[in-house]
Amino acid sequence: MKVALIGYGKMGKEIERVLLDSNLSDEIVLKISENNLSDLTVENLQKADVAIEFTQPEAAVKNIRLCFKAGIPVVVGTTAWLEKLPEITQDCNAANGALFHAPNFSIGVNIFFEINRKLAAIMQQQPQYDIGIEEIHHTEKKDAPSGTAIKTAEVILSELKRVKKWQLENTLEVQNNLLPIVAKREPNVPGTHTVIYKSAVDEIVLTHQAHSRRGFAEGAVTAARWLIGKKGVFEMKDLLSF
Repeated sequence: MKVALIGYGKMGKEIERVLLDSNLSDEIVLKISENNLSDLTVENLQKADVAIEFTQPEAAVKNIRLCFKAGIPVVVGTTAWLEKLPEITQDCNAANGALFHAPNFSIGVNIFFEINRKLAAIMQQQPQYDIGIEEIHHTEKKDAPSGTAIKTAEVILSELKRVKKWQLENTLEVQNNLLPIVAKREPNVPGTHTVIYKSAVDEIVLTHQAHSRRGFAEGAVTAARWLIGKKGVFEMKDLLSF
C-alpha cells in the first residue's frame, strides 16, 4: 500500500511508525507538513494508493477536495469540519471518489460508542438519572469539545429522547434538558472520555481511556487498507459492521 501522509505532526508520525512496523509492503510516498505544503499537488498525490489526512479543521476540506481531484481515496482524522460534510459528500459522489471520516479511529472508542447507544436506550426508561460527559485531552488540542465527545453525545441523543441537545459547560450539572459536556485540557493526555449517569442513590460511569496515540493510528491504517477500491463516504460503523 502506497500512502500519502497529509499532516506530519504527532499523529502523522505515529501512523508512519505503524506502517513501518507492519510486515506488509507499505510505502510512504508523500509526507506533507507545514514546511513543504507546496509539495501537496495532484501529481504527487497520484503516486499514492490512498491518503491519510490529519491536519487542522481549516485545511481539511481543501485537502479532501484535492484528493478527489487526484482520484485517490482519503481517510480523514481531522475533526471540527463536519458542518461541511453534506457538500463534501456531494463532491465525493460527483468525483466518483472515496472518503472515510471518523472523529476517532480507535477500535475501543467505537465499541464505546455502541455501548453508549445501547445504554442510552435502556436509560430512556429510567428518568431518575441525569447524564453528563467529561473529556480530557492534551493541552495542544485546539477544538473543544472533542470530536469524540460530540459523537458520543450524538449517539446518546439518538436514544435518550428526554435530552434535547448537548452543550459545552463548566460543570456536569444538568439544566433545561441539555446534555452537558465538560472539556478539560491537561498535559500529555491522549484522550479520556467519560459518560456519567447519576441519580439520588447511585451513579453509573462508563470510561474509555487511551494510553497512547497508537490505537488511533492503527485504526486509521486499517481504514486506509479497507477503503482502497471502494467508492462513496464511509465511517467506522461501515468498517466494523456495527
